[in-house]
Amino acid sequence: MMKNEKVELSSEQREELLRALKARFEKNMNRHEGFEWAIVQAKLEANTEKLWSLHEMERTGGEPDVVGYDEEMGEYIFYDCSAESPKGRRSVCYDNEALESRKQHKPENSAINMAIDMGIELLTEEQYLELQKLGNFDTKTSSWVKTPSEIRKLGGAIFADYRYGNVFVYHNGADSYYGARGFRGSLRV
Repeated sequence: MMKNEKVELSSEQREELLRALKARFEKNMNRHEGFEWAIVQAKLEANTEKLWSLHEMERTGGEPDVVGYDEEMGEYIFYDCSAESPKGRRSVCYDNEALESRKQHKPENSAINMAIDMGIELLTEEQYLELQKLGNFDTKTSSWVKTPSEIRKLGGAIFADYRYGNVFVYHNGADSYYGARGFRGSLRV
């Protein structure tokens, strides 16, 4: 499904998603102290396209949750908050260029392609570091993060994880993929 296609959830899917998001929101108040679920929900219900993107984040194992609010833009910020890199988004290379460059043993997709299809953005390195302040994520997996163009032009891409009590940011060929590496996304609503 491409991002520019009009997508809508059934009323049952919408209600199920809102229940899951509310339960996660209430269970993890440390991620969004001072925020009120009713206000977040109203914003979500007014943005059906964004609700669909959150459904895709949830469906692929991301466990999206509110992690901030942009006062200037009036937007709530959601990140994938699953303990490990989302299971439904692993074994992918970095982007379409990397995917096309592989002659053998191509993965099924790339992180960038999947994010575009879902209507979300890959976390940047800075966002990943902010996420790690909310808990310990990727202790057994790793996640591609948005790679600066100067690194990507040289064939590389960056990923991050949490080991030995520290966040590590590494590099790899953008065409590499591993069963334990996926990507985390962000969405503004």
